Amino acid sequence: MGKDAQVAARFADGPDEGRLQYEPPKLLFRGARRRVFEGEALKGVRAEGGDLVLADGSRFALGEVQAGRWAQAINNPKGRLDKLGVKPGMRVAVLGVDDDALAGELAAREAVVVHDFADLDLFFYAADSVHELARIDELIPALAEKGALWIVSKKGKAATVKDVEVMAAAKSFGLVDNKVAGFSETLTALRFVRRKR
Repeated sequence: MGKDAQVAARFADGPDEGRLQYEPPKLLFRGARRRVFEGEALKGVRAEGGDLVLADGSRFALGEVQAGRWAQAINNPKGRLDKLGVKPGMRVAVLGVDDDALAGELAAREAVVVHDFADLDLFFYAADSVHELARIDELIPALAEKGALWIVSKKGKAATVKDVEVMAAAKSFGLVDNKVAGFSETLTALRFVRRKR
């Protein structure tokens, strides 16, 4: 997840107030005027006197602690596997996810990719239809006691199932959602775990 705060801002063309959001790789300000900062505009971001300061001199009043945290997050963005909680040695399975880079990333992270679907720490499952969502019940026994099921689906205009449909399907099988992540430019992912008893 990104960061979100209501802030006072100062730009070259004057002051403004609005909502500041960081959703990697973009910093978005919604005030009297919408402003988007990414790429070169975010290089060398720093915390100074309670402000988050961009290379062009734009300043956002976040307070000393938060300005430091935002600068740290922007200067050191988490990779996809960090956001998804993949750690070395985890037992991971992937079913139906169309992403050529994923296998290489998992291997580089030293995750143990398995095909026997048992005792999984993380299970990535592609679901873009009601029929695929109905299979969630079959997948739950493959999870380790504290394992998580990531349901990956298309996002934006290409989406064929809505997040609320994914959540309703998973909840109907006793799972609870506890995280959402941008999986790629075209895919989103919702994380589900067993409900605590």
